[in-house]
Amino acid sequence: MAHYQSMTSVLTRPTRITHSSGFWVIAAAFLTVMAFSTLPTPLYALYQVRDGFSTTLITVIFAAYAVGVMVSLYLAGHVSDWLGRRRVILVAIVVELLAAVLFLVWPEVPGLLVARFVSGVGVGILTATATAHLGELRSLARPGEGSRFSGSVSSFVNIGGLALGPLVGGILAQWVRSPLVVPYLVFVVLLAVAAVAVAFVPETVERQEERRAYRPQRVSLPRESRSVFTSAGAAAFSAFAIFGLFTSLAPSFVAGTLHDTSRFVAGAVTFAVFFMAAVAQLATVSMPVKHQLRLAAALMAVGLVSMSVAVLVVSLPLFIVAGLAAGAGVGIQFRASVAVAASLVQPMARGEVLAALFLIAYFGLAVPVLLVGLALVFLPSVTVLVGFSAIVLVFAVTATLSMSRR
Repeated sequence: MAHYQSMTSVLTRPTRITHSSGFWVIAAAFLTVMAFSTLPTPLYALYQVRDGFSTTLITVIFAAYAVGVMVSLYLAGHVSDWLGRRRVILVAIVVELLAAVLFLVWPEVPGLLVARFVSGVGVGILTATATAHLGELRSLARPGEGSRFSGSVSSFVNIGGLALGPLVGGILAQWVRSPLVVPYLVFVVLLAVAAVAVAFVPETVERQEERRAYRPQRVSLPRESRSVFTSAGAAAFSAFAIFGLFTSLAPSFVAGTLHDTSRFVAGAVTFAVFFMAAVAQLATVSMPVKHQLRLAAALMAVGLVSMSVAVLVVSLPLFIVAGLAAGAGVGIQFRASVAVAASLVQPMARGEVLAALFLIAYFGLAVPVLLVGLALVFLPSVTVLVGFSAIVLVFAVTATLSMSRR
């Protein structure tokens, strides 16, 4: 079992930066990796035009990423509890660098599938580890502060990174000469810089002298906490199902159903959804959790209903407004889910529990989108989107209100 270092036992080598500075380095690295994970969102339409494949194949390529996340969360999302946070984060960044190289050297459909899977593996390794590392670094830098600040920052850079990727990808795709090359080159540089910076961040977990027997992800919770974790997991699942819609299919809907072929607009729509999620998290941080969850349910309901109306009446402005409302609700809901799950265990097991929550969330990212892709083979896109919105609406509101009653 991992033992957390006391203030007197933390390594203070000259090559290490302070815990306060290390906190912001990890936050920046987390932001960079998450931005890279959504960078291809506005580029899917370019690949589709170039290779002539269907929207259904886009959902398969997208799902390859989610499967990579789930596999690595199950196999490695918790290993930083005994191997150390910094080491595992460095591995995750190197995996993302490999994915960026694969996008560059193997841009055909099989290569896209492999690159997206590898990118998902890196994100799965990183998410729970970086979230736990940020909390530990902040507690060492500001012992009496509590966990609210670090939790808000980790949620903001997680969702904010997801927002930034499509915006950068859309801008570059719209105005550079090689839109399927330059975005990845930019992130090769950014990821390399992040790796070098993370190498100087202090470790917060003592590496055990005896190697711990490896086992895949599992969660051990007291019996009285299991129902609460189930509610948090269901809320995270539904939140990422909504995110999955905007990171996989929104650009195609904007270009096809809503008749706007701008690559920048495709990226900006997805950016707006995630950005509102991040802003809403910060705006409601001091609100009681029960009030946050009820507000989240209301915002997601408004967003999903408005989205259905937008595609029925073919209104891009209404589609964007719907995405903003849904994104705000999802951001509030997901941060509350993370906070609730993290509060159920002692710090030494937090990485494992967060990894399990993210595993459930990314399952919500993959499975509904794959089902949407399958439905598109048989049904019109408008019918599929409206049906998807209705199902997710019921599940999301039910899960969120259930968690608010715990």
